[in-house]
Amino acid sequence: MKKITEVRWHGRGGQGAVTASKLLATSALAEDKYIQAFPEYGPERMGAPIQSYTRISDMPITIHCHVTNPDMVVVLDPTLIGPVDITEGLTEDGIIVVNTSESPANIRKKLNLKKKKIFTVDASKIASEELGRPMPNTPMIGALVKATGLLKLNNVIEDIKKKFAGKFSQKIIDGNVNAINRAYQEVKSE
Repeated sequence: MKKITEVRWHGRGGQGAVTASKLLATSALAEDKYIQAFPEYGPERMGAPIQSYTRISDMPITIHCHVTNPDMVVVLDPTLIGPVDITEGLTEDGIIVVNTSESPANIRKKLNLKKKKIFTVDASKIASEELGRPMPNTPMIGALVKATGLLKLNNVIEDIKKKFAGKFSQKIIDGNVNAINRAYQEVKSE
């Protein structure tokens, strides 16, 4: 039996961490996986640190609590590194994906990590260029998919197109698809 894959998302209110968590989950559902996606925050205001979680499994998920030992951590706002312990509970072979223009080696130094796989991508820049605003959530999905192989990129893109159809203009849908593809191609690892 394959275990549950758990992802913890770190961001600030308004950056789309909750939406990204849900989009990743629904993309996994489209691949016939079992899923959970939920935020952890209170009455925080825009810009306050928040966490969101995604669980993906080949078997039914019977736990219903926040994620304490994630396999993957996705950081939408690099200013959270330091004030927030983004590595808390991360599994020994855990993966960290950070939205930053810095190299994975620099992030490794900041986090004082010897192990763990670290990936970086400038998702805010990609989003600014593709969407006209620095909303890093969908590009970070592309980077996570490349870093982990958790889902198939084409399935993620098709699911997001379906979710966005009728809600957003074709220009916004195309911008998000381009942002996901670019992050998938531009993510760096160490």
